[in-house]
Amino acid sequence: MKKEIKGTTRVCGLIGNPVHHTLSPAIHNTLNDVTGTDMVYVPFEVRENDVESAVKGAAALDILGLNVTVPHKSAVMPFLEDIDPVAERIGAVNTLVRTKDGTGFKGYNTDYLGILRSLKDAKVSLKGESVIILGAGGAGRPAAFLAAKEDAKEVLILNRTFEKAEKLCKEVNSFAGFDIATPMELKEYKKLPSDRKYICFQMTKVGLFPETEKAVIEDPDFYKKLKIGFDAVYRPLNTKFLKLCAEAGAKCISGLKMLLYQGVEAYEMWNDIKADDSACAMLYGKLFRELLEDRNIILTGFMGSGKSSVAKALCELLGYELVDTDLEIEREQKKEVKDIFAESGEQAFRDMETEYLERLSESDRTGIVLSVGGGLPIREKNRELLRKTGTVVFLKARPETVYERVKDDDSRPLLKADNVLEKIKSLQDERRDIYKAACDLEIDTDGKSVDRISTEIIEAML
Repeated sequence: MKKEIKGTTRVCGLIGNPVHHTLSPAIHNTLNDVTGTDMVYVPFEVRENDVESAVKGAAALDILGLNVTVPHKSAVMPFLEDIDPVAERIGAVNTLVRTKDGTGFKGYNTDYLGILRSLKDAKVSLKGESVIILGAGGAGRPAAFLAAKEDAKEVLILNRTFEKAEKLCKEVNSFAGFDIATPMELKEYKKLPSDRKYICFQMTKVGLFPETEKAVIEDPDFYKKLKIGFDAVYRPLNTKFLKLCAEAGAKCISGLKMLLYQGVEAYEMWNDIKADDSACAMLYGKLFRELLEDRNIILTGFMGSGKSSVAKALCELLGYELVDTDLEIEREQKKEVKDIFAESGEQAFRDMETEYLERLSESDRTGIVLSVGGGLPIREKNRELLRKTGTVVFLKARPETVYERVKDDDSRPLLKADNVLEKIKSLQDERRDIYKAACDLEIDTDGKSVDRISTEIIEAML
């Protein structure tokens, strides 16, 4: 439904250059819908020489608030009426809020708050911890000041240019009131003491799409020193840095939550409201959907592999439409699958599956999760149609897991046997290679919650 623009509608936006890739409108305009706030949020591409005009013009036009992104986070500061002390220390602002007298804007740094809130979400505290900051630029600065503010034991700032790391350390130490931060050249990472585990913030652009096969430090031995890895990059979601962290056994935190919460903090400042946990969870799903660009997700696998449950969870998270081929055929034929098998035979049912897939693949529908019957991918024609329709995910489960899930279900005609477990093993052996040949992704489901499986699928697609 299109938003109604009225004479009372307030305007907020983003200034930066470039801005056309931004996910911020998805955050703020979704919050407008959720909270019923009469506001719209739009991006404004502002050239470097026009920053002053943009800030003063926004004030003159009674713009309610602005986000600021690269390269203007420091450049806007001389044109503000007031600056939050923490943002002033950081040397960058990313949120402008109208001053009480309405004559201009006060600058805040909600990147700082976004990092803090995403850490709390992951139940991570910096107090008493050894912290590594990779990068001393605009993204690294709020992480460094946050570590000092949250009483980290030590902060080691590694940067390609030592002088830049040294300058940031002096500022952080001045803020803390004692020497908490130590500068190092990035190439000296092997000199980091090995008698402790670190929380590491990756705050450079290394690994950002399209250079997804790069990490700021490639040496696997470095990651053995980490217990938690945080990556400010969220395109792709699962960066090489996070993959190396995971391989070394470290807990991983994506920068997408930082993006979410810095936006939520700004929204709350502009509108003097609080976004509750359910709103934030819904927003997080919205960001996933934006990154997926509404690509269809197709779940295949043996019966009992969790397709229906995972499909429902994915739809709740992403706001996608759920389509189940068995249910669609039952609706069209006005009878259950077991009755179609009994009255017309399996071949007739397989023909119905193919005919349904042909119509779906030609419909250009997007934003759907398609859960397909266990036998549907057997036909080569069906496998081609699935690939044409979306990303095909093979959900895998051990025979024993499937048996526990379906042993009391008498609606599955292919499991009519004296020894159901052996029948499941036999069918899985027959179909495993077919499922593998038909899929783009394979996901193990044994011992995992539905929510965990759903997140793994999305992360693998991103």
